[in-house]
Amino acid sequence: MTFIAIALIICGIGGVVWGLPAMHRLRKPFDILAALMVLAGVVAALLGCLLAAVPGFFAG
Repeated sequence: MTFIAIALIICGIGGVVWGLPAMHRLRKPFDILAALMVLAGVVAALLGCLLAAVPGFFAG
């Protein structure tokens, strides 16, 4: 489970790093996709941090 958390953190940070400059670089309809990628990256990174800190959080 720790590997999944680390992968979520890395992918989330990667999405944010790619999306922030892409929001300003891409043309009008595609900048929305970059903004959604930033949002998904933040959610994935926070979820990964949660799973790393509390490993059994989603286990019933």
